Amino acid sequence: MRPAFVLAIAVLLFSSFLGAQSGEIRGTVTDSEGKASAFVNIQLSETQQGVSSDVNGSFVFTEIKAGTYTLIASYIGYKTLTQKVEVEADKVLNLSLELFENAETLKEIVIKGYVTQNERIASIGKMAARQMDLPMSFQTLDRQTLESQQALTMQDVLMNTNGVYVMGATGGYQEEIAGRGFPFSSSNTFKNGTRFVNSMLPELSSLERVEILKGGAALLFGNVAPGGVLNLVTKKPKFGFGGEVGLRVGSFGLLKPSFDVYRGIGKGEKVAFRLNGTYQTANSFRQYVNSERVYINPSLLFKLSKKTELLLEGDYLDDRRTPDFGAGIINYEVIPDYPRDRFLGVKWGYVDSKQSAAAATLSHRFNDKWKLNLSSSYRDTEQEVFGTTRPNQGTLIKADGLWTRNIQRNASTDNYFIVQGDINGSFNTGQISHQLLLGFDTDHFVQQTQQYAQLNGYDTVNIFENLPSDSRNDIPTLKKGNFSDNPTSRYGVFIQDLITLSTKFKVLAGIRYSSQKLESNVTTAEGQVTTTPSPREGAFSPRLGIVFQPNSNQSAFVSYSNSFSFNTGVDIEGKALPPSIIDQYEVGIKNELFKGRASANITLYQIYNDKLAQNSLVNGNTYTYIKELAGAVRSQGVEVDFSARVTSNLIIIAGYSFNETKYVKSNTYVEGSLLRYNPNHTANASIQYEVSEGTLKGLNLGFVSAYIGTRFAGRSTRVQVANDAYRITEISDYFQFDATAGYNFSKFALRAKLANLFNVLSYNVHDDNSVNPIAPRNFSASLTWKF
Repeated sequence: MRPAFVLAIAVLLFSSFLGAQSGEIRGTVTDSEGKASAFVNIQLSETQQGVSSDVNGSFVFTEIKAGTYTLIASYIGYKTLTQKVEVEADKVLNLSLELFENAETLKEIVIKGYVTQNERIASIGKMAARQMDLPMSFQTLDRQTLESQQALTMQDVLMNTNGVYVMGATGGYQEEIAGRGFPFSSSNTFKNGTRFVNSMLPELSSLERVEILKGGAALLFGNVAPGGVLNLVTKKPKFGFGGEVGLRVGSFGLLKPSFDVYRGIGKGEKVAFRLNGTYQTANSFRQYVNSERVYINPSLLFKLSKKTELLLEGDYLDDRRTPDFGAGIINYEVIPDYPRDRFLGVKWGYVDSKQSAAAATLSHRFNDKWKLNLSSSYRDTEQEVFGTTRPNQGTLIKADGLWTRNIQRNASTDNYFIVQGDINGSFNTGQISHQLLLGFDTDHFVQQTQQYAQLNGYDTVNIFENLPSDSRNDIPTLKKGNFSDNPTSRYGVFIQDLITLSTKFKVLAGIRYSSQKLESNVTTAEGQVTTTPSPREGAFSPRLGIVFQPNSNQSAFVSYSNSFSFNTGVDIEGKALPPSIIDQYEVGIKNELFKGRASANITLYQIYNDKLAQNSLVNGNTYTYIKELAGAVRSQGVEVDFSARVTSNLIIIAGYSFNETKYVKSNTYVEGSLLRYNPNHTANASIQYEVSEGTLKGLNLGFVSAYIGTRFAGRSTRVQVANDAYRITEISDYFQFDATAGYNFSKFALRAKLANLFNVLSYNVHDDNSVNPIAPRNFSASLTWKF
């Protein structure tokens, strides 16, 4: 991205911020005990502007024209406070608001009003700061959106995002997510702020919201890819009594009953619980493919004192399904044209996945300005895959469609334990205010993998024909091969300060130090053990951002951050490779439009890794573990996000992203070639409308669309291989449209969804060139009873 272009855009955007001087409203919100109340929704009814109080209960409205306004403060479980305020030109009105508990609303809570994306506070940011005040890009999808769109998979959720997308679907049992040109590994996916293994499909029925932080997040989380992080936030316990039961059915034999119940325990509202879960069974549009899963999510909340809470959470998912690796791209050139429902694996194949987790979070508020969070989590994941190998893994598919199937089997476990904590606090130095975040984390995980000897030449099939009735269907016995045991220990400490220099300027500055130690222990089938320790490696991750807010409705920012990637292998002298440092630059604006009814944001970014590890070619080296930090990858892009509640009944979410991620320096691949699986263009648009009056009251209609641009599969061409057979293969772009409808009556909700409305055909690609078609047009319906 040319600097002159970025500067021109920045000048154009900043020039739109000039406005008239007005008055200002500042205040704090406390409860009846004098404790600061965070996340309180505060609105000026005449202008429809809204803000949320921060962790200290503070809030501010700037650039308010002189006059009389109605200020409304509301929060779940408290009586709504309404009062008239008088704003004078060039003066600051200071308020102290006190909220009182409302016992009736604790029993049945109905949330009204609308908080825009820029006014929301994302827990993934680890501090109670509005997105408007931060030099980074967030997106939050709440429970209302997930329910109205009837999201079943992350593919459904990400139809509401741009720049973050599903890049592959390994074997049909995983949704590989990427952002800004970089894959989200298990290091980039979180549930309630703790990493989860994303090699299995997550369950969405338990979610309260989905949070996405685009761009660098290494300061907060350490070793994460630079494209961003994803956080799934589950439902929490509530006092009072309530819940729901539901049943969803749909095409391809989908059957999914679910339940959710919460209640306070005993008197005095000191303990509350929540329990939700689901069972799901389904076939597929693919022949012989089926799945079954069980999920349960219990939680307990203890109010240990007026200032201290303890939250205990459990999470268990058992998922078993038929692995389906699709077909390969013939000669890395042609996607074979065969029926969408054709299955080419073995009928007896399976992938069996289990993931269980337990977490404890202790929150303590020292006073109105300082708060401590401590959490500990343990996660255990087991997965076994037994079936055919990926197409073109070892045996290429011939032009006439003949494919010799090989059989693979492997079993893996991932045991993970983390302790993390942070302190949020605020203080002033003169006229300058600080919102400080101090934190640490230390984790240890052990990955163990049992390999089995691959069976080559199990049989031969033709991908252009259905599996013959006499095709081989016996389950072979495979001998155990190498067993690998890979323990990893990490720790990190960080500090971050959001500094308010004035009503118009804020600075976010921070730094993190991370340390990691890896070890590899390989035991052969004959019992020989090879241990390969690596030295402890460390890396610093700074962040610096400047925010300019000329008024309460506009914000502009520039920022720098970096992330890091630990490398395996050694250099030509046998020394361990240092981490690769990845630099990221962003510039953007955030706007509140139409009196707080809409948010419109634009972000430009560049991510650059000029120390990319690649195979060393020095002295004719042919060993892949001897490497050098001599390659470079660059990602550039722009993102536009828009969300609005046009009326009280109509919600719109839309966006567009352009990204180009390519090799700019390499001794292995052609310089200028694009990295695989990443679409240059993504876009999204959704509309949800609910009838609130008349005979059709309770009817809601929706439309969701997403565009995925041209991507590339195959393998990048190698410069050092003469007449290289590898090449990247173009996958055409496509639009997908979904339609939803629902009707709420009494305590019941009836919903229906028609996905892939126009039955478009496209593909998810994974593992070089294994190709799976996306699902054809399909239908689902659900009935829910709330109590």
